[in-house]
Amino acid sequence: MTKPEPPIARMTRIFFRRGRACPERSRTGAGYASTLQKQRERASAFTLIELLVVVGIIGLLLALLAPAFTYIRGGTDVTSAAYTIQDVLNTARTYAKANNTYTWVGFFEENAPPPASPVATPGIGRVVMSIVASTDGTMLYTAPLTTPTPLPSGSLIQVGKLTTVDNVHLKTFPAATDTPPPDTFDTRPAVSSTAVQIGNDIITDPSTPTAPPNPSLQFQYPLSGTAQYQFVKIVQFNPRGEGVIDNSNYTMAPVSEIGIQPTHGTTLDTTSTNPVAIQFTGFGASVKIYRK
Repeated sequence: MTKPEPPIARMTRIFFRRGRACPERSRTGAGYASTLQKQRERASAFTLIELLVVVGIIGLLLALLAPAFTYIRGGTDVTSAAYTIQDVLNTARTYAKANNTYTWVGFFEENAPPPASPVATPGIGRVVMSIVASTDGTMLYTAPLTTPTPLPSGSLIQVGKLTTVDNVHLKTFPAATDTPPPDTFDTRPAVSSTAVQIGNDIITDPSTPTAPPNPSLQFQYPLSGTAQYQFVKIVQFNPRGEGVIDNSNYTMAPVSEIGIQPTHGTTLDTTSTNPVAIQFTGFGASVKIYRK
């Protein structure tokens, strides 16, 4: 009589037999799949040393590329400022035509950021613009001007809010070569004189006058009460949409120009190759931006 096999021995024998006979079963269960997944995760993970090496390489690349990003940002800032000035000029021109009146755009440059004072003082790095319009449709003054002439605040209306652009400096540029095609800063149309330019060199070079020189029109912001800004650099648009910069007689000029160059706060970027000239024609006052 055969002695009965112990239950534990029988279960062990069946388990190993099934594993040898049906190996595919042991490799298709949920347990086996979970084991394979864990092995893959361990195989694809980074070690601490590898992570530190990658972080170090990224830090080195950022340090090498930082000057390039600063240069690109400077170009972007001055381009954005130019388009903002273009928008302000177009707004003033459109308002003059739509309301059959005269409008004036004032330009003022202060430090960026400006000191905490209720009255702004000239500086470098932030250009402030304001648009005002004649309430009765007249020019409100008699040309030619012989002295600084304030526009009467009681006959003006504020058009929109102040517009500011940072990291730019108003600059009077030398005359361009005017060599066709007039598509770049160096070949842009030439202006007739500083009387049809808006710039500001006197801060950096006292021997060079600001443009346009006095006498000129003036208006303040706000229109009533204490003046926070006193605008003397002014573009005028008439009811036909014609635009002009002039310091004495405000007669039409073929081309007028507003020059800007980038800054870092109140520090001029003297090494920048991104000067920008915003020009508009007297008749039609079409605005165009010229860059190097």
